[in-house]
This record gives sequence, C-alpha cells and structure tokens, in this order.
Amino acid sequence: MLDIFRGLKNLVKVSHVKTDSIVFRLHYSITVMILMSFSLIITTRQYVGNPIDCVHTKDIPEDVLNTYCWIQSTYTLKSLFLKKQGVSVPYPGIGNSDGDPADKKHYKYYQWVCFCLFFQAILFYTPRWLWKSWEGGKIHALIMDLDIGICSEAEKKQKKKLLLDYLWENLRYHNWWAYRYYVCELLALINVIGQMFLMNRFFDGEFMTFGLKVIDYMETDQEDRMDPMIYIFPRMTKCTFFKYGSSGEVEKHDAICILPLNVVNEKIYIFLWFWFILLTFLTLLTLIYRVVIIFSPRMRVYLFRMRFRLVRRDAIEIIVRRSKMGDWFLLYLLGENIDTVIFRDVVQDLANRLGHNQHHRVPGLKGEIQDA
Repeated sequence: MLDIFRGLKNLVKVSHVKTDSIVFRLHYSITVMILMSFSLIITTRQYVGNPIDCVHTKDIPEDVLNTYCWIQSTYTLKSLFLKKQGVSVPYPGIGNSDGDPADKKHYKYYQWVCFCLFFQAILFYTPRWLWKSWEGGKIHALIMDLDIGICSEAEKKQKKKLLLDYLWENLRYHNWWAYRYYVCELLALINVIGQMFLMNRFFDGEFMTFGLKVIDYMETDQEDRMDPMIYIFPRMTKCTFFKYGSSGEVEKHDAICILPLNVVNEKIYIFLWFWFILLTFLTLLTLIYRVVIIFSPRMRVYLFRMRFRLVRRDAIEIIVRRSKMGDWFLLYLLGENIDTVIFRDVVQDLANRLGHNQHHRVPGLKGEIQDA
C-alpha cells in the first residue's frame, strides 16, 4: 500500500520549472493526489473484506444475500430519519415500511465511489495536460540552466545573449501563447464547479448543500435535527430479497444491511466539499487577477516591480509600453525560474534595446501605455 502511494506521489510530482500559478498547481497536483488516494483507500476497503454485511435467514445463503444487496442497491425510509433512535426506530431510516415507494431513498452510488473518484482525478489533471501540450517546453528551453546561476562568465554571457535575442526577435508574438494558459485556468474553474454538480447528481441532489447542512447540524441540538451525514451515507440500510417458496409462491425476505464503507465515504466527501469550495474561490480570484492584467498595463508594471525588486522601474515601464501582455507573461514566468541577478541583466538589456529603437524619448507612465 505504501509503495502505491509513493508511486502516486511521483505521478503528480511538480516540475522544478514553474510554468503556471500556485492555484493552478493545486488543481493538478494536490487535488489529483487527494482524489487518487481516496480512490485507492476505497478500492482497498471495497475489494479486500466485506463492503456490505446483511443479516440473513437460514433460507438464504449469506454470500448470496450480500452479493444481491450490493449489486441491487439498498434503501432507507425518509420518514423514519427524524424518529428517536432506540425508541421508535432501531436506527435512523430503518423501520416498518408502509409500502409507499416515494418514501424510499435508494443508495445506488455505493459500489461506484472508487471509480467516480478516479474519474474526478483524471478531470482535474486534464487542464494541466492541455497546458503542458500547448506550452511545449518553452520555459525550460529558454532558461538554459540559468536558474542555477553557477557557471562560467563566458557561458553565462552566451546564454544571456541567446535569451535576449529570442525575446527581441519574438517581441509582441506571445499573446496567443499566454491566452492559452488563461484558457486552461478557466477550464480548471469550470471543472471544479462542474464536479460539484456532478457529485450533486451522483448523490441525488444532496451534495450541493452538504457542507452547510453539516455545519448547521453541528451547531444545533442533535435531538432536533437529522444528521445529514447519516442521511446521505447511512451505516445501516434495508434490502428486500424475493425468492420462490416450496409451493411456487413468491416469498419476500426483508434484510438489514451494514455499510461499513460509508464511515469512510462521509469523511471523504465532507472534506471534498470544503476543498472544492476553497478551490473555486481561489481560482475565481486568480481569473479576476488575469482580467486585470490583460486590461491594465499599469497593474503589470506594479506587479512586475513588486515581484522582481532588483529590476529598475524605468526598464519595466519601457518593456510594458513597447510589448504586449503575452511578452509580460513570458518574462514573468522566466523571472520565476531564472537566477534573480541574471534576470535583472536580461530585462535591463531588453529595455535598453527597446529604448534605443524609439524615435523619441520614452515619457513617464502619465502618458498612455500601449495596447495589452
């Protein structure tokens, strides 16, 4: 089991070359690892040991009843969840049925949890896979081991010149490249919101408000409220088995089943509810930040200055004015990966080139900054 988790860690290991934001990495690294781990835990518990144990009679073999109830799904009675346990009912949702089909709450998700978690992990990794394909190793190729900063002066000078030449020759041609990354961040937001709706459908419309109901339940007297975790993830359910009697009559056998996996499932999904809400909030803030960057060159200057304090402000202003948003994004990612002193020199040299090629002196930021 430990070997499996070590392999899982390697699967979602983040590269030392940063090509995306911290929030984006939360989607494809931490979240994927969490979902895969949960899937492995449920799979191990589900297929090693009994995922369901039903109280049986001598007329029906134990393994037959367990298998039937596992495949066919079990149910509880909605009207009995508010009854007092140990007095009116033996367990919430368990008791004598009046034969009303609308009162039955069926639990069909039980055997699908491990597969659903695995599928969710794949969906969370998809935006990362798409960006990795579109990015094409550009950042890794451009940094040329300048992230280490320990090399001979001649080698350092040569690599800096190569990087500077690339930036100069491809200036104003990186917008589409940057926008594709922003699309991937948007896909990450759509994915996490979509997965909330997916799980809501998976649990028959009970998941969207699950976390809120749990918080409300914890703050209220338990005598007055129904436990939402037991309602969605019951430990004990009913199962009805039909068979022919000795004379050919159909016999109805009522069984009570224990679902031990739901003790784990409820913890998993209450954690996922809060985690997905946090991810949605952080990703939404990130996308608002991206929109501000696209439409506000002044903000680009400010952010660049805040992140890379060694770079002179006038150099940043010249670059932002004479380039496009995509060039700023590429430079920002290069700054995240390259040695700070080397990056300062590259940015300064690029600003000098841009400054020398202007036909007039660069005004201050009071003037209108060019297009995004």
